[in-house]
Amino acid sequence: MKTTNVEQAVARIPDGASLMVGGFMGVGTPEALMDELVRQGRRELTLIANDTAMPGVGIGKLVSARLLRKVIASHIGLNPETQRRMIAGEIEVELVPQGTLIERIRAAGHGLGGVLTPTGVGTVVEQGKQKIAVDGRDYLLETALHADFALVHAFMADYLGNLTYTLTARNFNPVIAMAGKTVIVEAEHVMPVGMIAPDHVMTPAPLVDYLIVKA
Repeated sequence: MKTTNVEQAVARIPDGASLMVGGFMGVGTPEALMDELVRQGRRELTLIANDTAMPGVGIGKLVSARLLRKVIASHIGLNPETQRRMIAGEIEVELVPQGTLIERIRAAGHGLGGVLTPTGVGTVVEQGKQKIAVDGRDYLLETALHADFALVHAFMADYLGNLTYTLTARNFNPVIAMAGKTVIVEAEHVMPVGMIAPDHVMTPAPLVDYLIVKA
């Protein structure tokens, strides 16, 4: 794990990269990383996240700045900008049921090829997907979701990269930290090693590649 500043962290992300971003309607989203992505003007990004928040909030900033080529999310209902760009053909949007989405990400983090789910069987969702029967019931094979980068928000980190989260800001952050090839963490508090009790660690240090530390 290496410490870095937000400018250097985002400089590692090329145009066209795939990003997993933590958060639920902006809660638990690494805001400084969102702002820096906009400032550096990354383009043609593929976003994997629960949602696209709202205009001016979290991931919504990436939408408004036209940085995204594709969005894979469980809903976009509270961001009219995402909806407008999707209808206009400016962003490709793949909507995935929330449970299926997080399990596909979890599968990637655990080295699995995918998961079987009955969700979507008998609907347009099953088009183009493999159907597998288990004990007389049909399931869809939903493949694992990987990303080039996972952008994680934590409440507290130590200088080894151990992370802890608080309340609902935890949401999908620990899961995406398992599924990104490179994990970049923005923490509210960076503490000396030993300040986070071992049984409070929710994401262990070996998963973290870069920890943002303010100058």
